[in-house]
Amino acid sequence: MKVLTDTRLLCAMERLLEGESLAAKKARVYSKSLLDPALAGVMERLAARHAARFSRLYAFLEAKGGGDE
Repeated sequence: MKVLTDTRLLCAMERLLEGESLAAKKARVYSKSLLDPALAGVMERLAARHAARFSRLYAFLEAKGGGDE
């Protein structure tokens, strides 16, 4: 049963990583296309938060995997 649980966890983490990556990219694109500097700043900060979450998730996976490839 542990293998099934590990597989499900990895699939869930993969979806989280993909979501954070896509959200960061979209927010960054929006920040560059907006004419209102204040709103562009909000979107850039949002992009940075998503990128930070992606990095933390990725680091978590590396720590759990041992990183010996």
